[in-house]
Formats: sequence, C-alpha cells, structure tokens
Amino acid sequence: MEMERESGALLLFSEEEVREISGVKIIGDHVEVTCGCTSHRYGDAVGTLRVFLSGDLEISCECTPGCQEDKLTPAAFEKHSGRETARKWKNNIWVISNGEKVPLSKTVLLKYYNQASKTANGSTRSQNGRVCHRDEFVRCTQCNKQRRFRLRTKEECRAHHDALGDVNWKCSDMPCEKVTCEDDEERASRRVYRGCARSPTCRGCTSCVCFGCEICRFSECSCQTCMDFTINNGA
Repeated sequence: MEMERESGALLLFSEEEVREISGVKIIGDHVEVTCGCTSHRYGDAVGTLRVFLSGDLEISCECTPGCQEDKLTPAAFEKHSGRETARKWKNNIWVISNGEKVPLSKTVLLKYYNQASKTANGSTRSQNGRVCHRDEFVRCTQCNKQRRFRLRTKEECRAHHDALGDVNWKCSDMPCEKVTCEDDEERASRRVYRGCARSPTCRGCTSCVCFGCEICRFSECSCQTCMDFTINNGA
C-alpha cells in the first residue's frame, strides 16, 4: 500500500513499516491514518488518527457527517464510539491492514507513544529506581499562608491531591500535622528546599517533577486527571 507524503514532511515511519496499513498520509509534522472503533450496539465509528513525533495521539471523529468531535484522545474516542468494553483503547481502536481490522497495539503506530510513556515513567525515578516527588505547597483560603506537603508515600500524595481539589482548603485540614492559621508560614528561604534528589534548591526537573504515576494518581478518584491516567495506564 503506497502512502501519501507531502513535500518536506517529517518521515516518522518508513514505507516498509506502514506498507500494509491502508490510508496512511504523512502531513507536515505528523502521520494521519483512518481508524475506527466497533460497538456491538452502534457498529463502527470511523475517525482519523494523527500520530506525532512527541508521542501525542489525536483522533477526529467521523462517525456521522455532522460530528464535531475533534482532537479526541484515544480513550475519549473509544468512549464516544459507544464501545461496551472501554478502557482498552489500544486493543479496541483499529486500523485497516491487509484488508483486516488490526488493533493499534499490533501496529507500529504506537511506537512514539510507547517511547514517550517509558520516558515519562523513567524521568520520575531517582537513582535508586524509586519514583520521586518533590514537596509541594497549598495556600490556605483563610489566612493565605502556604503549607508544605511532603509527597513520599501514596497517602501523602492523596492528601495533597485532595487539598488541591478543595476550593475551601484551610490550615486545619492538614491531615498529618496539627496546623492552624495562627502558626507561622515557612520562610521563603526555606521554601526553596523541596526535596529534589539532584539539587536541594531545584525549581523543577525530570528528577523530581512527576506527570503521573501509580503513587500520585488514584483509580477511585473521579477527577479528570486521575480518570485519564487510569484509562491510559490500564489500556
């Protein structure tokens, strides 16, 4: 199957890699390919998958002529299609290869997505291989003072996560320490020390900033961040 390619477009996949996949187009900085997801109730929902070098995946839905859903994540497209067994988008979303529906997981199209996932997971680990999270601060809505949260365990991460989501969070809500609005705030000179294993006064690096892991994301939480992580990590 010959693939279409714009002049000067970035070559993400060799012709050999995508030869058998139907409808592959190389456009600028990404690759486009027709994809779909099948619901036993509603049938096939067809869309256009865009694959980027960064590992990002976007799908424009074409399930009906008037569908306005664009730039969907694979998990969102899977849900939009009405797929009954959701949360397995790598296996449920397919492309046409040699005339057959083939799951994304069995194609080369997830190469950059998988590489980006490994990099993100690896970047949150310290030298001993454990996931590292730097200390974070939450501001009290009553006294306006910042309070430190140490994120070494899943329980500590959950306490910080819930505090961020509470628009009325106050000092007395600190779970592990007895803190009131009367207590002094940490000095600014002290707040720069946030527990980075690479540099004590780090302002944020790949050693101490986590973009999502099993310790700081929660499958039972209904916030969008945790839901997206659970869906993508479990797919």
